[in-house]
Amino acid sequence: MNVFRCVPYVLKQVVRHRVRSLLTIAGIGIAMFLFTAVQAMNRGVTEATSATANDTTLVVYREDRYCPATSLLPQDYQRRIESVEGVVSATPVKVVVSNCRTSLDVVTFRGVPKQAFLDDKADEFELMSGSIEDWKRRTDAALLGETLATRRGLRPGMTFDAAGITAYVAGVIRSDNPQDHNVAYTALEFVQLAGSNKLGVVTQFNVKVADASMLERVAADIDAIFSTAQEPTATFSEKAFIGRIADDIIELVGFARWLGLGCLAAVLALVANSIVLGVQSRVSEHAVLQTLGYSGRLIAGLIVAEGVLLALIGGVAGAAAAIGVARYGSFALSVEGATIPIVADAGLLLTGLGVCGLIGILAGLFPAWQASRREIAACFRMA
Repeated sequence: MNVFRCVPYVLKQVVRHRVRSLLTIAGIGIAMFLFTAVQAMNRGVTEATSATANDTTLVVYREDRYCPATSLLPQDYQRRIESVEGVVSATPVKVVVSNCRTSLDVVTFRGVPKQAFLDDKADEFELMSGSIEDWKRRTDAALLGETLATRRGLRPGMTFDAAGITAYVAGVIRSDNPQDHNVAYTALEFVQLAGSNKLGVVTQFNVKVADASMLERVAADIDAIFSTAQEPTATFSEKAFIGRIADDIIELVGFARWLGLGCLAAVLALVANSIVLGVQSRVSEHAVLQTLGYSGRLIAGLIVAEGVLLALIGGVAGAAAAIGVARYGSFALSVEGATIPIVADAGLLLTGLGVCGLIGILAGLFPAWQASRREIAACFRMA
């Protein structure tokens, strides 16, 4: 007899002991919620800090400075940076953040030359709502990243206050770049005057290089030019720059991975405990099944199937809840103007299902092996 034909029997065993099954499923759900949340943060860190062959952006920052408020570079550095061989363009950026420390609710203003910004990044984002023309026309207009707009409930035509700046929402954009998710792009002069009242001073330069193979050489050349200047520079690839200033978050997520492993161990223990209790309470029932012609292998398969079912029900509930909270809460970890997204998608749910299925199998193997080796007479004596 095939195990799949016995699915109604497996379902009946789960339903028969409602309290035990519900407690087990609830425990698995909580553990998988935590595990999925940790995995979502881990994916965000990987996405934000892992360089690819297509990365051609450098960030020129003030040497030995961290928070954007302390990185002050003369805007006229732009001409000298663009003279370096291999540089395609250099965009001055003034960054003002509502909170320089690590937080889930940070607004990052990036003041940019509007036309240069559009020429450089127009192909990298999609306008979800609002008007680019409106953004170009108004001095105080901002283009918001989709995550920021969703979290703050902002729409085109509204105004909002953050970091001492009042801006008008001209549009909402969607981008594959994590650094565009939680940002408000405004005119460079607007942020300079609103943030520090210093025209001609910027936080950083975003430099486009002709080819990814030139990144290290161009970065060294730029820093060499300003090594004796009053405001020396430190130049990194964009992903390396984010990894450098977000090292606290990366360490936190690294520690959280151990929490995720602990959650998996808890799931394994919960499923195994439930199956062991169930097998012990059904010893005589298994003897009757053997009398009716059920083989030891089939009984073992039924026990493993019960473990998989419990793990999948709890795992789906916990993983789906974590993904829902992450996506609809529009959370992102921000530090010093850099954003680490919390990446929760259908792929994460499938991973959770696979992990739960494997745990269900592992948890059921030993009690299934024990039950399959018991003789009919021994089962009746134990009952």
